[in-house]
Amino acid sequence: MIRINNIRVPLDFDFAELKKFCAKKFNIPEKNIYSVQLAKKSVDARKKSDVHFIISLDISAKGEKSIKNAVSVEKYSYIVPKIQIKKQPVIVGFGPAGMFSALVLAIAGAKPIILERGMDVDSRVKAVETFRNGGELNPECNIQFGEGGAGTFSDGKLTTGIKDKRISWILRKFVEFGSPDEILYLAKPHIGTDKLRETVKNLRQYVVSLGAEIRFSTKFTGYETENGCISAVTCNSNGTDYRIETDNVILATGHSARDVFEMLYENKVELSQKSFSVGVRIEHLRNDIDKAMYGGFAGHKALRAADYKLAVHLPNGRTLYTFCMCPGGYVVPASSEYGRLAINGMSCFARNAENSNSALLVNVNTSDYGSSHALAGMYFQRELEEKAYKAGGCDYSAPVSLVGDFLDGKISNKIGKVKPSYMPSVKFARPEEYLPDFVCESLKMGIREMGKKISGFDSPDAVLTGIESRSSSPVRINRKESFESVSVNGLFPCGEGAGYAGGIISAAVDGMKCAEAVINKILTEKSK
Repeated sequence: MIRINNIRVPLDFDFAELKKFCAKKFNIPEKNIYSVQLAKKSVDARKKSDVHFIISLDISAKGEKSIKNAVSVEKYSYIVPKIQIKKQPVIVGFGPAGMFSALVLAIAGAKPIILERGMDVDSRVKAVETFRNGGELNPECNIQFGEGGAGTFSDGKLTTGIKDKRISWILRKFVEFGSPDEILYLAKPHIGTDKLRETVKNLRQYVVSLGAEIRFSTKFTGYETENGCISAVTCNSNGTDYRIETDNVILATGHSARDVFEMLYENKVELSQKSFSVGVRIEHLRNDIDKAMYGGFAGHKALRAADYKLAVHLPNGRTLYTFCMCPGGYVVPASSEYGRLAINGMSCFARNAENSNSALLVNVNTSDYGSSHALAGMYFQRELEEKAYKAGGCDYSAPVSLVGDFLDGKISNKIGKVKPSYMPSVKFARPEEYLPDFVCESLKMGIREMGKKISGFDSPDAVLTGIESRSSSPVRINRKESFESVSVNGLFPCGEGAGYAGGIISAAVDGMKCAEAVINKILTEKSK
């Protein structure tokens, strides 16, 4: 099989006629073409007068190697060795890292026990919707905690900056468990919150069918050691404390499990500060973003809601950048602690809501924390979230400001053409009430610069909603090359919460690596 890259096709291209297209383009009799698969598809909108697709094709044909600019392609095969265990490994957390470590260990025959402090995805949807509609916050089951992790209530974005052979296997598994097969070839794949929920359920049912056990509403509270090695974990389920004997624990708790960070710190597990970013969400009308990105092609049936990715380096030494852009989506409440407000972005597969939104983030350096304490970044986050909670009126309403008013140093008093999508409610407040001066200064400079790159980005009616504070973990749980904690053998810090990933795919890859490390450890011990 060969791959041909950088093929330009019009928006009206018929993808059902790939064989016929290849026969004509590469001068090969159609009968000599065994198969053609779409390997990549992206929109080229650099010229608004000439928006088109760029595709890559995998071709299997007689005489295929004679095609100019072709490269050989082999499908990656991921093999999991079978192992025998004395004690079942424990996985703490069932987000992307936990799910894929569970999948690998279950395939290996390790029958992992998975502890998830939140509820199953169906119950979790009810808890999230209750909170969005003005009900009580459940600090154990919300947009941060529960089956599928925080990514289940975002956009299901599968883009990543890492390169790893495991990614293709992960994408195929997502499709196997119910995600649309287009994620295998789209340059910017996403599943959507609605479809990701079903995918997560199907993955869970599969690992359970292989002997894994998942315990929902079960909170990891600590661990026990013998001679510096993990010997058991302690947990609490519905008010009952109990322990599980185990030799290996994959800690995939996510970046919002702050009680776990505190417990590890008290137990003298080596942690280190990590920089993160903070800011707001900016909302525009989806149609306006589509027009800005696609020009006269906006609304074409072959194009979906437009996305964007921006970054500007500022004179004050900071960077303002967009993150987790949600075309046709919503701003949603992402709080997980009483008296602290956090928000996130979410969109469904269709991406057809009225607004498009994105996080606007400013880098926060460890020197900004004002302390050498390992958890100083976490405390910094908490302080900002408390201020945002107060700015919103102390009822989980989100503080909002119109871009024009923010740039002019005014407090907003009425909504323009962009209606905030955040629920349960919003309250006008200046970002200066809850964000540090250097963040507000960077936002003001950066939004103006971004307006030069995307027409209308700095529209006075665009809405800023705060506070976006959970983009990544402010803490790293230090680990060795073996993926084990430098402080405790048998404890495998994993994924975004441990400071080793930054999104669904990178977290899933890290989960696989940690599972492989557990398997290698067990095989090595058996051979001794």
